[in-house]
Amino acid sequence: MATTFNGDPNRSLGVTEAARSAVSWPAIFAGAAVAIGTTLILVALGSGLGFAAASPWPGGGSTATTFAVGAGIWLIVTQWLSSALAGYITGRLRTRWTGVHTHEVLFRDTAHGLLAWAIATAIVAGVALSVAAQAVGAGSTAAASTVNYATDTLLRTIRPNTDASAGAVRAEIARLLTRGNDLQAGDKSYLASQVAAQTGLSAPEAQQRVDAAVTSIREAADKARKASSALGFFTALSMLLGAFIASAAAGYGGHLRDENADLVDRP
Repeated sequence: MATTFNGDPNRSLGVTEAARSAVSWPAIFAGAAVAIGTTLILVALGSGLGFAAASPWPGGGSTATTFAVGAGIWLIVTQWLSSALAGYITGRLRTRWTGVHTHEVLFRDTAHGLLAWAIATAIVAGVALSVAAQAVGAGSTAAASTVNYATDTLLRTIRPNTDASAGAVRAEIARLLTRGNDLQAGDKSYLASQVAAQTGLSAPEAQQRVDAAVTSIREAADKARKASSALGFFTALSMLLGAFIASAAAGYGGHLRDENADLVDRP
């Protein structure tokens, strides 16, 4: 098979050291800037379409699981479009090399697309960390709200106790409920006794309330974990796709760059 070189085919095949690095940072940063800008646009669009908002209330919007799937699909779409555009721009803007084998040119173009994707991803990830911190805070608030509601349900009575000790009992019950799966059998028995003392319910009725409250809190925690796991999977998948698409688009853009460079305008 004939060996093809980019540029002069009569160039000597002797091995020489390149005068400069094969990495074209201006093209890489240009592609990364395009990727970041496109990502911001698509993220804003996703927020407008409801992919960045979940409601913990039944019938009040997307549930946590639906939100995770929707957000994950939109992450893939975002990575696909932004990476394709960034890779293509990087490939077209990279300085053309002459006297280099076409296979090497293709490798360099795909590597440039991958570098542009990596830089853009690192910058976007830095911004996403702050968003994730806000999401964790929102999740903690939602969890606290669930525990508070469960506490109110446990102590629901037709003869409210306004003693100073009632507030301490409520706070203690809330602390026990926040232990989640670490709640021991002795803790449940103690909770049942406190609920019976505060509400006047019988021991079996108080125990039923405790079991129902613990179950509801556990189910809410399980749903949150599943949603987080699904979102993490979609995030990893979208990043892998983004890296591949950026590399492929840069190779395609570089191919068009060399084809257009060989064209000569005729009068």
